[in-house]
Amino acid sequence: LSPVVPCLLRLDVDVSELPCGLNGALYFVEMDFDGGMENYPTNEAGAAYGTGYCDAQCPHDMKWISGETNNEGWEPSDNDVNAGKGYYGSCCVEMDIWEANSVATAYTPHPCETVGAYRCEGTECGDNWSDERYDGICDKDGCDLNSWRLGDQSFFGPGGDFAVDTNKPMTVVTQFITSDGTDNGDLVEIRRVYVQDGQVIENSFSNLDGIDATDSITQKFCDQSKVAFGDVDDHAEKGGLKAMGESLDRGQVLVMSMWDDHDANMLWLDSNYPLDKDPSTPGVNRGPCPEDSGDPVDMEQNYPDATVKYYNVKFGTIGSTYSGGNGSPTTTSKPSECPGDDLADCMSMCPTEPLDIFQGCILECQDKCT
Repeated sequence: LSPVVPCLLRLDVDVSELPCGLNGALYFVEMDFDGGMENYPTNEAGAAYGTGYCDAQCPHDMKWISGETNNEGWEPSDNDVNAGKGYYGSCCVEMDIWEANSVATAYTPHPCETVGAYRCEGTECGDNWSDERYDGICDKDGCDLNSWRLGDQSFFGPGGDFAVDTNKPMTVVTQFITSDGTDNGDLVEIRRVYVQDGQVIENSFSNLDGIDATDSITQKFCDQSKVAFGDVDDHAEKGGLKAMGESLDRGQVLVMSMWDDHDANMLWLDSNYPLDKDPSTPGVNRGPCPEDSGDPVDMEQNYPDATVKYYNVKFGTIGSTYSGGNGSPTTTSKPSECPGDDLADCMSMCPTEPLDIFQGCILECQDKCT
């Protein structure tokens, strides 16, 4: 379960074995922590058997929603033998901490007009096939921060030419900042920092006309990016960052997955999307993958051994310390002087405001922990 904001989450991740078209995703959703067993007596299975799942896409392929089977009007998928769609969808707020393969990454809040898991029907589901995507109760597009899409094509990718080398494991730190620095304030910023080879790597800055140079998700960034990309601003319509913060305070459930995309071939993450727009249009080019990549048949036949590794996942309030996990620390060259267990832990203890203090703390961590 997620902590109340302000808070941070850090994890170590290895995406070196994820090609174009696959997505290693670690995220939070506001589902019932027990899968709905307490709220629905007919549910004797629980989360361990996959019941209770929901997200901001309001998926219709869940076979058990709100204590009942979802077999009414069930239609098998025409391109996925394991899927289909029923009459109902399963909606809830979703905070995508990490969606990535070896060439592209994004983190994205998806607010909804819901509290907890909600079984939708009809227009409120916002289904693509009924052309009602923006009429539903959830923000399906979200407000994503994707470095490549925002103009920095040398930040994240395989090899030493990139600031973050995806051939190597990395530590990812995500901070949720409130308006007053307490859990009484509204969520106003979602900040990202990386640590690799003992070095802190600040997030990339946006570099597109119409968007102020920024390296984090704020409401201003979300508002400006929707205009610059010509996208429907469903994020603000569904409450924006404030609504996301309220959901995090209520508590969300951690989900880890690796998946291929039977709807859009993952082009929205790592290629040009949508395909009916000129790739030179701001926001369309999201990654370096070919437009014909990501076909699930190709993915499953040619990359059966693709993997993603998540480890040392830790969360808590900003400024908290953590006991070490079983994984190797990022660096231990100065264990007697380094606050926390390693560079990432030291960095996580730094106060985020004011900015000059935060930057000075980061430099001190680098000095003491590397």
